[in-house]
Amino acid sequence: MEFILVLALILIFTKLAGDLSVRLGQPSVLGKLIVGVVIGPALLGWVDKSDFVHYMAEIGVLLLMFIAGLETDLEQLKKNWKAAFAVAVGGVILPFIGGYGSAIAFGMSQTHALFFGLLFCATSVSISVQTLKDMNQLGSREGTTILGAAVVDDVLVVVLLAVMMSVLGTGGGDVSIGWLIGKKLLFFVIIIAASWLLVPRIMKWMAPLRVTETVITAGLIVCFGFSYFAEWMGVAGIIGAFAAGIAISQTGFKHEVEQKVEPIAYSIFVPVFFVSIGLNVTFEGVGSQIGLIIVISIVAVVTKLLGGGAGARLTGFDRSSSIAIGAGMISRGEVALIIASTGLASGLLDAEYFTSVIIMVIVTTLVTPPLLKITFARKKGEQRVEQGIEDSHLNG
Repeated sequence: MEFILVLALILIFTKLAGDLSVRLGQPSVLGKLIVGVVIGPALLGWVDKSDFVHYMAEIGVLLLMFIAGLETDLEQLKKNWKAAFAVAVGGVILPFIGGYGSAIAFGMSQTHALFFGLLFCATSVSISVQTLKDMNQLGSREGTTILGAAVVDDVLVVVLLAVMMSVLGTGGGDVSIGWLIGKKLLFFVIIIAASWLLVPRIMKWMAPLRVTETVITAGLIVCFGFSYFAEWMGVAGIIGAFAAGIAISQTGFKHEVEQKVEPIAYSIFVPVFFVSIGLNVTFEGVGSQIGLIIVISIVAVVTKLLGGGAGARLTGFDRSSSIAIGAGMISRGEVALIIASTGLASGLLDAEYFTSVIIMVIVTTLVTPPLLKITFARKKGEQRVEQGIEDSHLNG
């Protein structure tokens, strides 16, 4: 029954840390992320990485993205697709250059430097989703653009990883790049068709069944089914969960599913996900690489902020909104952790740099919530000033 104690520790400390974070004027997610470092192997060692935590965290991040899909304004997403694409491309090009350049500066080989560049391109929007939700900005134009850009970014990074592993001969050398890209396109075609033709029928068929909670069960079946299919097609499961949320949001069951899935997600699974990020931190052997950690952490934050922000600026957003969007793309989260593990196993990432990379990922994840809070607060302040000027002109 040790896993029950672990779960109890995670739940109580995430709630207390989240509350403290809010009292200090920060999003609750920041406290939840930090508590993972505190109670994990890095400091107190009360909670270790385990299969139980891993599986609970996987469900947590899928439910988090499912809720994000449910709350996404599809019309707003369609309207901002050009901006989302530009933000994603900017958030890949500049970080790749920054990551590659940093690796070369620290004497890494060309192969390892190329992989470093790719690692910097990753984006995990799950942390931004929770922060935006805390600030009631998830449905804003900026929030929708961040979500759309994260989907495009994920697809670009997965394709680039497959290409790199093929070209550098570390696995999958005989795989057709055309087929890899084709699979991604096929995934979206099938998901769109299933969302339009299949999902409404599943919801309508299960709703009248004479058992309890059929609607939320149907929603979860769609969520997990889409997530599994996404992973099977080489796209991250979180993209499938996000698509499932959007699909159900277009049916008459949206509010019922949303109302019932949030208590399930936020009472148990999502807190475990936030803690699981911090459990990856360990300070063993970092003393000799402190310079590398500082440099790559700064470069990782700045390149995403500027790259994503530039994409937003070029597509019509004002300066404050562009900075807010760039800030929302900074977190590397679980996406970068998966890519780093893949690189370690395939030889693209040298084992001696693995801990430094993990700490960089955690740093980008920790700075995202406060940066989003600051940038959106500044944006609101500028809007109030502009409104005041307009009102004074009208009154005059």
